[in-house]
Amino acid sequence: MARTALVTGANRGIGLEACRQLARAGLEVVLTARSDAKGRRAAAALAKEGIDVRVEPMDVADEASVGDCAARLRRARVPVDVLVNNAGVYPHGALPKLSTGALRSAIDTNFFGAFFVCRAFVPAMVKARWGRVVNVSSHYGAFAEGLPGAAAYSISKAALNALTVRLAGAVPDCVKVNSMCPGWTRTRMGGADAGRTAAEACDTLVWLATLSDDGPTGGFFKDRTPLAW
Repeated sequence: MARTALVTGANRGIGLEACRQLARAGLEVVLTARSDAKGRRAAAALAKEGIDVRVEPMDVADEASVGDCAARLRRARVPVDVLVNNAGVYPHGALPKLSTGALRSAIDTNFFGAFFVCRAFVPAMVKARWGRVVNVSSHYGAFAEGLPGAAAYSISKAALNALTVRLAGAVPDCVKVNSMCPGWTRTRMGGADAGRTAAEACDTLVWLATLSDDGPTGGFFKDRTPLAW
């Protein structure tokens, strides 16, 4: 029986590519997006490539929306074995004049979004004694690198990395929880000058999503290589 992966923020960019690669790796895929219409357009594009995915609307920053999605999947008897927390925003603004709204936007999506989704789906992984959680983070959230980049983004990604460490320590090793850095990627967020394609960025993501039982947990990776927190 095929495993099922749920990907957040999956209507474009790294999230869409993750759906494509996970499906090609043999997983069933749940493509989630804040906009149901955008999610369905993304799924239609994949269908033209022969890739079928299930579409679910979900705004990760809205706790009720996450709960509603989880309830729909339970009613449909769709398990979530693999969770990819990809949804993210990149508000601009420098400290100390960073606006409250910019920081809240980043924290709500990049941190609380992942927290809400993990809380909704990880308990079933623990019960099933198997699961994989991949948090799409960034080296901008690494204290070892001085938290570079836009302040709200780096702070929120540092919080996401902290969530990774704490969650990995709170669940049995049969549920692998890791963060990864996709690198500077040519997406709407990364811009046209970025050095990586979405396909290249997703290599480590798919590796972590399909780890063997002796694979790592509680780590931070780029190009399948550990990064310092």
